[in-house]
Amino acid sequence: MRVAVAGCCHGELDKIYETLALAERRGPGPVDLLLCCGDFQAVRNEADLRCMAVPPKYRHMQTFYRYYSGEKKAPVLTIFIGGNHEASNHLQELPYGGWVAPNIYYLGLAGVVKYRGVRIGGISGIFKSHDYRKGHFECPPYNSSTIRSIYHVRNIEVYKLKQLKQPVHIFLSHDWPRNIYHYGNKKQLLKTKSFFRQEVENSTLGSPAASELLEHLKPAYWFSAHLHVKFAALMQHQATDKEQAGKETKFLALDKCLPHRDFLQVLEIEHDPSAPEYLEYDVEWLAVLRATDDLMNVTGGLWNMPENNGLHTRWDYSATEEAMKDVMEKLNHDPRIPCNFSMTAACYDPSKPQTQVQLVHRISPQTTKFCAQLGITDINVMIQKAKEEHHLCGEYVQQGDLGTDDSEEDRSEYNTDTSALSSINPDEIMLDEEEEEEEAVSTHSDMNTPSVEPSSDQASDLSTSFSDIRNLPSSMFVSSDDASRSPASEEGKSGETVECGDEKDLVEFSVKRLSNEHEPEQRKRIKRRNQAIYAAVDDEDANDE
Repeated sequence: MRVAVAGCCHGELDKIYETLALAERRGPGPVDLLLCCGDFQAVRNEADLRCMAVPPKYRHMQTFYRYYSGEKKAPVLTIFIGGNHEASNHLQELPYGGWVAPNIYYLGLAGVVKYRGVRIGGISGIFKSHDYRKGHFECPPYNSSTIRSIYHVRNIEVYKLKQLKQPVHIFLSHDWPRNIYHYGNKKQLLKTKSFFRQEVENSTLGSPAASELLEHLKPAYWFSAHLHVKFAALMQHQATDKEQAGKETKFLALDKCLPHRDFLQVLEIEHDPSAPEYLEYDVEWLAVLRATDDLMNVTGGLWNMPENNGLHTRWDYSATEEAMKDVMEKLNHDPRIPCNFSMTAACYDPSKPQTQVQLVHRISPQTTKFCAQLGITDINVMIQKAKEEHHLCGEYVQQGDLGTDDSEEDRSEYNTDTSALSSINPDEIMLDEEEEEEEAVSTHSDMNTPSVEPSSDQASDLSTSFSDIRNLPSSMFVSSDDASRSPASEEGKSGETVECGDEKDLVEFSVKRLSNEHEPEQRKRIKRRNQAIYAAVDDEDANDE
């Protein structure tokens, strides 16, 4: 089947679907599935905008609300994970995944589903060491700290994914697995993004949690976004005792949805022709959710997952055959994911802007039904109970406030904060400490900046503003001296066909610009504390944590 992969969406659904339609006209056939690697921005209304961790000047309504309201419908089944610029209050309603609009499915904090026999997993958010071992304690209205910690990956989600034993075909993460850059054209990456050099040389760029999952799951494909650059790699895993040859993972990171950027890729992926053409629950994953339900934590204290160290009576929560049979019985032997989308909040009305909408911690009927059917606890119900009993929500002002016995030096099993890269990426939205004091969301104030309907100039014809999708480079494996020819260096040549070598599951077609339009000579510049770092950088759209 033909699978399209998108990098950071930033709410630009109309433009992404328009680009897909163009690819279908130019390519061999229709796209069957769209996968989005985070920063999806499922913004329904002005209140959702206030829950995005970006300065107010970057809060724009974009086009998702039209799909939420039913005005439009996604032309292709769309599956996405969360990033670090999301309507966090909306996604928090669906911790185990669910429909955010008809034909648009969120994988949840972590999740695995099946489509046409292809097993698709993912984990939302980005890694920050100081929050990694905490529970999911945040809820709206967020303060200046929780609006950011809400999207930080937690060890419980990684732990659950590591219980999987059956093969995963595709995996999605927002930030890159740490060290993946050593398996691709590192020299070209550093030429394109020179400010990554220190992190790459120190092997601190990327997420160690994602790297741990990559080593455990060994998926055929791993797709990411976040760093706003296209990068391909091929990782050869070591063979296990049961394998004659080690598995390999094709990694691809994509850019953000902007003109002349490599934000979309179409691949041919093998599937089971006899499998149903609808989205299905993954039975092994649901069995893991049931087994680990008692491990859920909604406090801000630091804690460790069970392991075989003599301190825990149980540390293996992998799915047994009996457990999976129990899951099938609870599903009435029908793993089909029900199309039970329902609106849980008012939709944005351009003719009646509402700048003072109260933020409410909602319980989604989708999650309620899912938890009841599976016999597990809704995390949001736990949070609400904890809030009522201990006034937990909204009191988290500084990291470590909530009663941990761990020292500041022992914040994580990882030695360094792996997302330090985001503090020096001039292509990301920077939430500077100075900016936070003025612009971050608090529990006592509403956003004064009105939501913005995309202007007619912004919504110009796709054929005059967006570059064509590109092909996955054929030479993804890089020698030790990084001497292989750069795939990126070939991308800008109009009309050139990218050869796929022996990889039969990759698409090939002509690479062309859609127009001769050039990118703006000047871009918005953001105040930064360390201007010297960015003095030599021309591309300064935005920056983030």
